[in-house]
Amino acid sequence: MLVDSPPEQRADTAPAPPTRRAVRALGLLLSVVILVLVALASIAVGAKALSPDQVWHGLFHGTGTYGDVVVDERMSRTALGLLAGAALGLSGGVLQALTRNPLADPGLLGINAGASAAVVTALTFFGVTSLTGYVWFAFGGAAAVGALVWFLGGSRGATPVRLALAGTAVSAALYGYLQAVMIMDGAALGKMRFWTVGSLASATASTIAQVLPFLVAGTLLALGLARPLNAMAMGDDTARALGANLNRTRALAMLAATVLSGAATAACGPIMFVGLMVPHVVRSFTGPDLRWILPYATVLSPVLLLGADVLGRMVARPAELQVGIVTALIGGPVFIFLVRRRRTAQL
Repeated sequence: MLVDSPPEQRADTAPAPPTRRAVRALGLLLSVVILVLVALASIAVGAKALSPDQVWHGLFHGTGTYGDVVVDERMSRTALGLLAGAALGLSGGVLQALTRNPLADPGLLGINAGASAAVVTALTFFGVTSLTGYVWFAFGGAAAVGALVWFLGGSRGATPVRLALAGTAVSAALYGYLQAVMIMDGAALGKMRFWTVGSLASATASTIAQVLPFLVAGTLLALGLARPLNAMAMGDDTARALGANLNRTRALAMLAATVLSGAATAACGPIMFVGLMVPHVVRSFTGPDLRWILPYATVLSPVLLLGADVLGRMVARPAELQVGIVTALIGGPVFIFLVRRRRTAQL
């Protein structure tokens, strides 16, 4: 079990001095500039080589030529990467605060497993084959598992350790079900292979429209929880003394994380490590104040996701290496480095 116990994580979250706030604000502005540049690269660079003129024409004078169609597809892909990356980063930041575990991500509470199990059920038993069809199954599965983990973790009496244990147990059971169904149904195995890798390649305006309301609602809720989660980081007794409602904050944090990661997973498949790495790295230069961690994670997580997607399109030309594979290749070594450096792994 990974728990966030070092005393530095309990540091005071009082307002920073003006100079430090200015530096943080400047850093956030710089992060936005980097995000814009990466988004432009996602539109301009890909498995199919386009000239700058073709990219410019596709952006502003699209008439249905080959280049215009490619740019239009990349714009949908980039938009979904922006939304999904922000959602994964925010949900990771919220879950790390909720569980007091600096290495938590949506997979810790079984949300990815719930979405995956729901999709394989839709493919195998209900004959759903289109993305617009099973996106709702994925979101429903993520939401149902989030509620189940909350119930098993003790509901109003939930604690970080109980939630993490419940999420781990539910994930193991669901992944067992997932493997059993795919072994018995070869067709489901073939259909699930692409989705479970995690990809932005199937992005469409319809998919984005379906998940956008959930992502907006989850983002607003997560950002609004920064102050009460800051209080909870100093311990339950201190949080109560500061007037925080622990049960309500935990329930709303679970809801926000489930909505955000569930919607992102429904649209892209389970993409690992984005929600783990970015909030954890951000914390190293913003400090423990979630009023800065969450906005930074919202901006920098899409940078990682889109950057990985562009890299995957370039290294395997004319084919593509899906973004879920690239983030796993990057995230695995980074995760090991973070665990060894901070020595947070405990039995």
